[in-house]
Amino acid sequence: MPSVSAHVAAALSRHIDQVFGLMGNGNAYFLDALLRDTGTAYTAVRHEAGAVVAADAHFRVSGRIAAASTTYGAGFTNTLTALAESAQARIPLVLVVGDQPTAGPRPWDVDQIALASAVGVRTYTVGRLDAAATTVIAIEHALANRTPVVLALPYDTPTLEAGPVPDLPEPRLPRPIAPTPDGRAAIRRAALALAGAERPVLLAGRGAWLAGAGDALGRLADAAGAVTATTALGRGVFPDHAHDLGVTGGFGAPAAMELIRTADVVVAIGASLSPFTMRFGELLAPEARLIQVDIAPTATHPRVGEYVRGDARVVAELLADEVAAAHATATWRDGLDVAALRRQVVEGEFAPDGRLDPRAAAARIGELLPENRVVVSDGGHFIAWANMFWPVASPGRMIMIGTAFQSIGLGWPSVAGAAQADPDAAIVLTTGDGGGLMALADLETAVRSAAGRGLAVVWNDAAYGAEVNLYGLKGLHEGPMRIPQVDFAALGRAAGAEGVVVERLADLDRLAAWAAEPVATRPFLVLDLRISGSVIAPYQHEVIRFNS
Repeated sequence: MPSVSAHVAAALSRHIDQVFGLMGNGNAYFLDALLRDTGTAYTAVRHEAGAVVAADAHFRVSGRIAAASTTYGAGFTNTLTALAESAQARIPLVLVVGDQPTAGPRPWDVDQIALASAVGVRTYTVGRLDAAATTVIAIEHALANRTPVVLALPYDTPTLEAGPVPDLPEPRLPRPIAPTPDGRAAIRRAALALAGAERPVLLAGRGAWLAGAGDALGRLADAAGAVTATTALGRGVFPDHAHDLGVTGGFGAPAAMELIRTADVVVAIGASLSPFTMRFGELLAPEARLIQVDIAPTATHPRVGEYVRGDARVVAELLADEVAAAHATATWRDGLDVAALRRQVVEGEFAPDGRLDPRAAAARIGELLPENRVVVSDGGHFIAWANMFWPVASPGRMIMIGTAFQSIGLGWPSVAGAAQADPDAAIVLTTGDGGGLMALADLETAVRSAAGRGLAVVWNDAAYGAEVNLYGLKGLHEGPMRIPQVDFAALGRAAGAEGVVVERLADLDRLAAWAAEPVATRPFLVLDLRISGSVIAPYQHEVIRFNS
């Protein structure tokens, strides 16, 4: 007779094809049922946080929900930082965990429901009679609300007989939010503003990509004669790059940011308009008119003068129709050298302290990386270099896990999630030495899961760079901000990768050779970049200025 574990595994496998986990006695029977009775793929990680990170990365790359699984107690509490990141970033996933017995907590149990709730995550607890149905409800909640959920298995339930697995309905998903009559009127006003603008700009974010608005945005840009730009999480959403200025904010090219500041009408679609996107208030001129389209209940930035609530694709299509009918006359983008405007500043191979300039290294790596690539980023000062110098084809090919919760140390396991989500692409991790050491348990996971396709770029400045820049410059003692020089190339070799210490641009010739090798024979490659910590990223200068 099927057990509770079999019911959960069967219901989960109907809607989820990837599970990332670390086995313990709280989830052992669930994993046994999953692997024996379903076709769901399972990838082992080496730290529980890595299970959630991998499932998170899988969704960000593919748009398909994945699951993570750990045991109870310490196994669950180890996931909390990663779970908070997924909640803040609004990433749907299911975390299947063991929990205290139905009779009550043991001395080593903790209140897991309260802990999950504290980071904004709902828990669904399965029983003997409703295990399959509860699993589907949990998946439905995750997808409908774009949030992680916890599916708890009380310790005394996984082996209980539960009868035949029932037929279950598909999860119900909400329809795209359609504009109200007031929203339609706001769309008409926005269209008239765009049609009458001399220097219109469209700014799109990750929400536009999740809504599938790319083609509609391209049509709207052409109808309005607008130049385009994106948030860091929206890179590549516009189908036509000929008029695209790239990322706004501190990752943006200086000339492109200067041009955007001359815009008279800006329409932001599917973008939350974070302080980083808005350059802490310096992105737009005071007289520019800012119109926002999003699914949030109200505008998400005080600078917004007109707000339209609705699905990004639906609203973009309506705007494109209205602007085309109004016969926009803006021609300012026709004479722009957009490629020149997007060009980032590189001053030389070495910084004044004699170590490698990270901008020069980033520019050279961007020339050598395989074109078919997914970039996964840990958090830290170094996040600028990949975002400034490595173009990507779509928002699902540049993911930053940790930035929503301002965390570091989630990089290595994200490789596993991305590798399973896109089995053909090269998976490129960009991480710092501080975060890289914090996540070191899953270095082996990265090497194993992306062998032949994976490489890691470690920006090794022997420091927690953001802290040095923000607090060292204020005169605080730098001892806690410094890290002894770590040989990441050797750490990579210990985990089965090939490690290369990069102290000059010529050392990157190994990356060029690696990219040309057959996937079947090449190793996972760890590039240990010994960079200067004296080069401060432009976005960090903006943070320093704002904090001052």
